[in-house]
Amino acid sequence: MSFTLAIVGRPNVGKSTLFNRLVGKRLALVDDQPGVTRDLREGDARLGDLRFTVIDTAGLEEATDESLQGRMRRLTERAVEMADVCLFMIDARAGVLAADQVFAEILRKKNAHVIVAANKAEGKAGEAGVLEAYALGLGEPLAISSEHGEGFEDLYTTLLPLSDEFAEREKDLTPETDVDVSEDDDEAEGKSRDFSKGKPLQIAVVGRPNAGKSTLINQLLGEERLLTGPEAGITRDAISLRFKWGDTPVRMFDTAGMRKKAKIQDKLEKLSVSDGLRAVKFAEVVVVLLDAEIPFEQQDLRIADLAEREGRAVVVAVNKWDIEENKQEKLRDLKEAFTRLLPQLRGAPLITVSAKTGRGLERLREAVLEAHETWNRRVTTAQLNRWLSGMLEAHPPPAPGGKRIKLRYMTQAKTRPPGFVVMCSHPEKMPESYSRYLVNGLRESFNMPGTPIRLYVRSQSEANPYKNKKKTKPSRLRKHLNKKPHGE
Repeated sequence: MSFTLAIVGRPNVGKSTLFNRLVGKRLALVDDQPGVTRDLREGDARLGDLRFTVIDTAGLEEATDESLQGRMRRLTERAVEMADVCLFMIDARAGVLAADQVFAEILRKKNAHVIVAANKAEGKAGEAGVLEAYALGLGEPLAISSEHGEGFEDLYTTLLPLSDEFAEREKDLTPETDVDVSEDDDEAEGKSRDFSKGKPLQIAVVGRPNAGKSTLINQLLGEERLLTGPEAGITRDAISLRFKWGDTPVRMFDTAGMRKKAKIQDKLEKLSVSDGLRAVKFAEVVVVLLDAEIPFEQQDLRIADLAEREGRAVVVAVNKWDIEENKQEKLRDLKEAFTRLLPQLRGAPLITVSAKTGRGLERLREAVLEAHETWNRRVTTAQLNRWLSGMLEAHPPPAPGGKRIKLRYMTQAKTRPPGFVVMCSHPEKMPESYSRYLVNGLRESFNMPGTPIRLYVRSQSEANPYKNKKKTKPSRLRKHLNKKPHGE
C-alpha cells in the first residue's frame, strides 16, 4: 500500500458509506442513526489505479472527558496522527457547523495533508454547503456523493500527487526496515503449520457483552487499538486486525457481544450480531470468551454450540481470572460444568486468562495452535479400518427390526473439520447413539479432543441405478419366442 487515508468528520456525515465504496465491500455497518461506528476499521482501498489503506473512524465529538464519546474522540485523533492523509468530511446539506470549525483547527495541527470533502452534494441541495466549506481554510473542497459514487474523479486527481510523494518516500527506506523475512524463517524452522502474512491464522473472539473481548485483543496488540470501557455492548462492527502473535501471523476478529435473540430489538444490534456470526464463518479457530464471575450462562452455551455447528475449532477461555479468589475450587467447578454442559466439545481446551494483566495469554496461543492442528488432522484409510474392526468387536451395531447393520469399511473424506464416511447396510436405520459411540472413539483413539467431527453413513448400493427396481415379467410374445419347438 502506497499511503494511508483516514476518513474523519462529525457523526452521520457518510464516512462508513465512503469507506465501503472505496474497499468495494459492505464491511462497515451503515445506519441512519449517528454514532454507529466506534472502533477504527482498516481496509484495502481501490480508486482507479491507486491502491492504499483506508481507515474508517468514529464520528468526532466535542467531548474530551472519560465518557464513551470522549474515548471515541481520542481513538479518532490517534488515527489522524497515524495516517498519511486525512479526508475531512462535512455534510453539504447541513452546511459547515461550529463543530466542523473546531475539528478543522484540530486537523490542521495534527496532520500535514488534509482534504475537505463535502458529502451528500448530489443535486442542488448541497451547493451552498460546498461553498461554505471554503471557510474552513483547508483548501478547495471536493463535492462528492458517497451513496451515488459522484465526485470520485476529483478525489482521484487530488490523491494522485500525494501517492507519488509517499511512493518516493518508501523508496528511501533501507532494506532492513522494508523487508519482512519472518515467512522465510518459519520455513527454515520446518514448522508443521505454514502461516504467512498473506495467509494468516484466522481467529474469531466471541462471547456475551462485556466479557472482555476488545480488552483481550488490545493486550495482544500491546496498544489501545480497540475501544473498551465498563459499558456493555461498546463494540458494534466485527473488526479484523492483522498482527504477529508470537511467531504466528494471525488475523483476529473482534466481534460484538451476542445477547439472547429475544432481547435484541434494536435494528443496529441485529446488524452487529449478524456481522459477528459472519466472522465466525470466516474464522478457522473460535475463542469463546467467558466471564469468570458468571461462566456458562445459557447464551455462552449457545455461542459455543454455534461455533461447533459451523465446524470451527473451538477454544474456551475464561476471562477476569485475576480477580478470582478461590482459583482451584473455581477451576474444578468450571471443568465439571464444561464436560456436563458441552458434551459435543468434549476435550476442547479450557484456558483461564486475564485480558487486563495478560496472564495466561501464552497458554491461550498454544491452545489455539494445537486446536488448529487437530482441526486439520488426517487419518489413513488403513488405520481407520483397523480401528473400525476393533470397535465392532467391542460393541457390535444393533439389529433394528431384526436386520443386522453391517459396517463394511471407513475412510476420511475431508478435514477442517475432520469428516469420515462409513459404508454400511441399512444406513437409514443407524441409531444416533451408535454414531456418537463411533465419534467418541475417533476422538480418543486418534487424539482429536474438542474438534468438531462429522460422521456420514452411506450405503454401498447408493450408486446402483437399478436398486429397488422390481423385476418385470416377460411378455406373452417373448414367452412364445423363447418356447422351444416340438421335436427338439
